[in-house]
Amino acid sequence: KPRLVAKGYTQTYGVNYCETFSPVARLTSVRVLISVAVSLNWPLYQLDIKNAFLHGDLQEEVYMAQPPGYVVSGKDQLVCRLKKTLYGLKQSPRAWFDKFSSVVLQYGFQRSTSDHSVFTRRSSSGIIVLIVYVDDIIISGSDSAGIADLKVHLSKHFHTKDLGLLRY
Repeated sequence: KPRLVAKGYTQTYGVNYCETFSPVARLTSVRVLISVAVSLNWPLYQLDIKNAFLHGDLQEEVYMAQPPGYVVSGKDQLVCRLKKTLYGLKQSPRAWFDKFSSVVLQYGFQRSTSDHSVFTRRSSSGIIVLIVYVDDIIISGSDSAGIADLKVHLSKHFHTKDLGLLRY
């Protein structure tokens, strides 16, 4: 599949990028969730976020040369100012994780203090646990209706692919 990719290797720290670290779920967290879900007979679902790194909002001003085939005749010296992240930018993973986190936090989830890639939401209907590993999401819990609503909520913000029950 073709993609427009930025030349992140030309970026300079402090000039057009700062923070790049993006947490990923610890294997221990994934194992604990699977263990708890199996012991409590909770379903485990998996989602994939399509083109995840294209959802991040840029905090810095980043410019790139016009992509081949898009150069306007007579204006080949013009550049494009990016408003969103692209694959290849050093800050894309961080910006994606920040965007995803804000969407689930605004939906009422709380971030784990021991693993920032684990989010939980408790209600009178039960609990939902969500783990994010880059663009792959695992969801489980006792609140089936809440899980269905969460999937709809995520699909309103991102192009998601529901992969059904987790295979492990």
